[in-house]
Amino acid sequence: MLRRGYDHIMQRTSSRLLLVLDLVAGLVVAVVYLGFANMSSDDGLPAFAGPSWLGWTIAVAVGLPVAVRRRWPIWVLAVVTAALTAASLLDITREPYVAAGLAAYLVGLAEPVRRSASALAVALPVAVGGVIVGEAVITPAQDWRGAVGVAALVTLVIAASGAAGAVVRGRREEAERQQQRRAERALDEERLRIARELHDIVSHSLSLIAVKAGIARHVALDGREAQQALDALEVIEETSRSSLAAMRRTLGVLRTSGAPLGPAPGLAGLESLADEAGRAGVDVTLSVDGADGFSDDVELTVHRIVQEALTNVVRHAAPTRCRATVEADAFEIRIDVVDDGPAAGRMATTPGLPGGGNGLLGMRERATMYGGSLTAGPRPEGGFGVSVRLLHGERR
Repeated sequence: MLRRGYDHIMQRTSSRLLLVLDLVAGLVVAVVYLGFANMSSDDGLPAFAGPSWLGWTIAVAVGLPVAVRRRWPIWVLAVVTAALTAASLLDITREPYVAAGLAAYLVGLAEPVRRSASALAVALPVAVGGVIVGEAVITPAQDWRGAVGVAALVTLVIAASGAAGAVVRGRREEAERQQQRRAERALDEERLRIARELHDIVSHSLSLIAVKAGIARHVALDGREAQQALDALEVIEETSRSSLAAMRRTLGVLRTSGAPLGPAPGLAGLESLADEAGRAGVDVTLSVDGADGFSDDVELTVHRIVQEALTNVVRHAAPTRCRATVEADAFEIRIDVVDDGPAAGRMATTPGLPGGGNGLLGMRERATMYGGSLTAGPRPEGGFGVSVRLLHGERR
């Protein structure tokens, strides 16, 4: 909010400064042309011989419109070009139409290419015609060759100014397009991040709930072990509450209020993941070595990868044993989650749980974000293994 307010103030200040500069430029041009109208012919050049009020009118018509060129660029170009043409015919001007150049720049800057090109295509012949007629016909100050040279200089000033404005306009439009693309890319990345977070939360929690619901149903139908059924229902309740809180925390980033959010899960939450998997029938041996001092983003990535890997074990192999290892050195974090497959002679607790493959895809995307890799597949000795490498520090 403070940054947006600062940018708004700076933009307003810059706009006001430009308006002040335009006003100063317009007054300077008007004063210069008043001087031209009062010059004598002592230097050998034709001098204005008309009434003073006409000289004042021409000076005002050439200079003051420059002050409002940002509001009506095409109209200012038309008025200034007409006034300069009259000044050429009346021997008032002795400069290459700088005021027309100032107006032409704003036409190129503010108007679309086709519209600005049309305006310049009308203004240039009028200006060139006025220069040639004024310099070589009405009060000849030089021959035709000299008049054409002056006309070429005037053409260069007006055309180059208009082209410069068009170039600046094109660069600004390209910068805006790039900014828009960056904003869209950032939005897509944020949507993908939220989708990954929600997938990890929901997939892990619902897999655990499904396993425990199956146990509760089996026990209820059997009519025995009522305490085991109550334990399963308690796990379902706790998991539902924790997953709901996690979803609220994740979706909280979409709020516009400045209310603080809870901390993101990290390495400290790995024990709870192991406990939850244990309640679903997976005996997890957790080992964490050297993984400290990481940023919150890195810890969240490690947490989600371990969470998804354990979810896959719960979904496809419970009851079973599983080893989850997190090791880190100065450059790399290694995450390995391997299971022994379903216990001998027993099927998975909840066979047929759907798995759309998004879990492995999400883990691979998280690994890629840190320049790492993922390897997953059945193990020769039985079971399934997931191995992830994340780069950090200087190697990243």
